[in-house]
Amino acid sequence: MWCIPPEHSAEFVCAMENVLEVYHRPYDPKWPVVCMDEASKQLVKETRVPQLARPGQLQRFDYEYERNGTANIFMFCEPMAGRRQVTVTDRRTKCDWAEQVRTLLDAHYRRAERVTLVMDNLNTHSPASLYEAFEPSEARRLMKRLEVVYTPKHGSWLNMAEIELSALSRQCMGDRIPDKPSLVAAVDRWRKDRNTSRQTIDWRFTTADARIKLRRLYPTVQA
Repeated sequence: MWCIPPEHSAEFVCAMENVLEVYHRPYDPKWPVVCMDEASKQLVKETRVPQLARPGQLQRFDYEYERNGTANIFMFCEPMAGRRQVTVTDRRTKCDWAEQVRTLLDAHYRRAERVTLVMDNLNTHSPASLYEAFEPSEARRLMKRLEVVYTPKHGSWLNMAEIELSALSRQCMGDRIPDKPSLVAAVDRWRKDRNTSRQTIDWRFTTADARIKLRRLYPTVQA
């Protein structure tokens, strides 16, 4: 399935250029750029015990399975530093998102003066959600340490957290995962390995590139 941006849209290109400019700021540990996204994972239990692998033969799984609910995965990654925080939750409400943001600021980036948070426009991904979850003074305290930058609608490819979620899906979640504890353990192993190796993202697409390669998306200026 493709994500097709609208043509001749000032709203789209304005948000796109905002994100691209953020991605090309010089690295500043006191004001890091963090990308955020989330995904759901279907939990699946086996109905029959798999046959163990033998010489010349892979492990075999029966085609039948039992659905065992879903879990949500919050992904926060700092592309230039090669750091990511991944959390598995039961839900993805406004309060769940707000708790994740507070943990990001107070635990993982407590020494940062401010954090630039790049994310999509999902209704739960809003500073207003902080007021749903916390007292006004606490919500305002957190907001003062945030710079929120939204990707445009139909422009999810601009969020580098999607790259991390794609890597997580390919490297960690290809097999059937029966329950939340198993998912938490698998995700945590992946996060530790990837953070240890400092896997960064070399983002090279610039605003200048966009004005040439995506010219059709820009509105025609009226003389």
